[in-house]
Amino acid sequence: MADTVNNVAAQPVAESISLWSLLDRGGWIMYPLYALFVATIFFFFERFIAIRKASKIEGNFMSMIRDNIMMGNVTAARTLAKNTPNPVAKMIDKGIQRIGKPIDAIEKSMENVGKLEMYNMERNLNILSLIAGIAPMFGFLGTIIGMVQLFYGISSTGEYTLSTIAGGIYTKMITSATGLIIGLIAYMGHNFLSTQIDKTANKMEAASAEFIDILQEPTR
Repeated sequence: MADTVNNVAAQPVAESISLWSLLDRGGWIMYPLYALFVATIFFFFERFIAIRKASKIEGNFMSMIRDNIMMGNVTAARTLAKNTPNPVAKMIDKGIQRIGKPIDAIEKSMENVGKLEMYNMERNLNILSLIAGIAPMFGFLGTIIGMVQLFYGISSTGEYTLSTIAGGIYTKMITSATGLIIGLIAYMGHNFLSTQIDKTANKMEAASAEFIDILQEPTR
């Protein structure tokens, strides 16, 4: 019984390490990864706020446009569209400006505005896609550099104990893990924002089709 107690007491206690200390062992390659992480957070929230603002539209907006146009009050309809800051209203405003011209010309003008608004929403979104691709590559590069340094040190000193090799490998794998996590965050953020843009694009298409239908109805 005493031998068992002594054996348990003799077992080494695992060394605890904080997250920051662990990340610090990744070496200089961690600094570009930190920069990529900050860029991911910044551009995600910058685009999220912009897209959320662009997608907001009053539920009765098109009804009010319809009522004004059907009553022949085009000026009021355009004033409403101009004072509503979102892509749908900008498309409708362009369509109102073209009232009196052929339907094809009106549709083309609204389509051009829609493309411009889509570009504005998608601006900087490609940065998230770029980070999703290069962050894991940066992490893998850090691991490769670290492994080369580790085995060069082993060949130079001749010290190749299991603890030395294992300790060197796990610290060098930190950069790969960090790069993969950052890449995953950027990838998920890009896909989420793309979905929000698609929803806004559907609203724009529906509003454009409804506006054309309004123009083809007889006025009161």
